[in-house]
Amino acid sequence: MNKTLASLPLALLLSLPLAPVAQQPATPVVAAKQPIVLDILVTKSGKPVPNLTQQDFTALDNAQPSKVLVFHQHNLADVPAGQVDASTNLIIILDQVNTPYDKVTFARQGIQQFLKQNNGYLNHPVTLGFFTEKGLEMQTQPSIDGNALSAAIDKQEQGYRILGNGAQYGGAQRMTLSLNAIDTLIVNEKTRPGRKVILWVSPGWALLAGPQNVLTPGQQQQTLDTAIRLSTSLRQARITLYSIYPLGLAGVGTGAGEYYKSFLKPLTDPSKASLANLSLQVLVTQSGGRVLFGNDLILNYLNKAVTDLSAFYTLAINPAPSTQPNQFHTLDIKLSNPRLEALTRNGYYAQP
Repeated sequence: MNKTLASLPLALLLSLPLAPVAQQPATPVVAAKQPIVLDILVTKSGKPVPNLTQQDFTALDNAQPSKVLVFHQHNLADVPAGQVDASTNLIIILDQVNTPYDKVTFARQGIQQFLKQNNGYLNHPVTLGFFTEKGLEMQTQPSIDGNALSAAIDKQEQGYRILGNGAQYGGAQRMTLSLNAIDTLIVNEKTRPGRKVILWVSPGWALLAGPQNVLTPGQQQQTLDTAIRLSTSLRQARITLYSIYPLGLAGVGTGAGEYYKSFLKPLTDPSKASLANLSLQVLVTQSGGRVLFGNDLILNYLNKAVTDLSAFYTLAINPAPSTQPNQFHTLDIKLSNPRLEALTRNGYYAQP
C-alpha cells in the first residue's frame, strides 16, 4: 500500500471531521488579570500530605516567584461524618472507542467494583460518561449512590463498533472522536463550580507519530492551535485528567506505554508539532494528573486516583506579563520541605 499522507486516515483527521476542534479559535477569550488557579497534590512516598500552610509553597511563573492571591487546603478528614466532600466532582469515562473490544467488559466490571465499595457509598459526587462511536453520553446529575451508578452501567449497551483498534486503520478517526469528547466534557463542566477530576479508563488513542504521519505546515499550525485551546480551556474549567489502563486492558507493552513521554514538552513552535502532542497521556500529564498503568486491577487504580483527592491544595496567582499572544509560561511549585513532591499543571499560554 502507498503510505503517502494523502492515502492515510491522518488526512481525514486534519481536513474534515475535527469540526469542534478545528473551527474554534486557538485560545478562548481571557479576561484581563484573570488569575491562574492551580490545584496541587503534595505527596511523600506517593501518599498525599495534608495540613501544609501557604508558607510551605512558593509558586514560580517562568522561574520567577509569583504572589499567591488565594490559598486553600482540601482535606477529606475535615469533612464531617455523614457528609460528602463536594470540593471535587469526580467523572469516570468508560471509553468504548479506544479500549480493545474484547476488554470493554473487563473495564465495565472494574468500574462497577469501584462503585460498589463501602455498600455503594461514595465520598465524592460521581458522574459516569459512556464514550462510544456515537459520541459522549453523560449522566445528567452527579451522584454519591454507587449502586445506582453501577446499575446504570448494566443498562448501557455495548454497541457495535466499526473502527478497528489499529493505529493506522481507524486511528485518526478514533483520535478525532476522542478530542471531540474532551470538548464536550469541557463545555459540560466549565460552568460547574469547584475542581473536576476526570478518570478516563482507556489505553488512549494512537499517538500517530513517526515518518508515516508527517504533517504539512498547515496541519502543524492547526495542531499547535488545538494544543493551546485545550490547555487553556481545561485550565479555566479546573479540570484535571487521569488516564487508567492496566496493561492487560491496553494490550501494549511497557515500552509502548512510556512512548508518550517523548511528547510532553509544551508546544510553542508549529514546526515541532506532532499529533502525539494531543494524545491522552500528554494531556493528562500537562493537566497535573497521573498516568496510571501496570499489571494491577482497574479497581485499584481508581482507588489510587481517588486517594489523591483526600488532601490537596488550591492556590491562585496573577499571570505574568506576556510580550506576545499564546506565549507559554512554565509553572512550578517549590515546597519548603525538599522531601515532598508537588504535582500540578505544568504551565499556561499567556496573553499580552
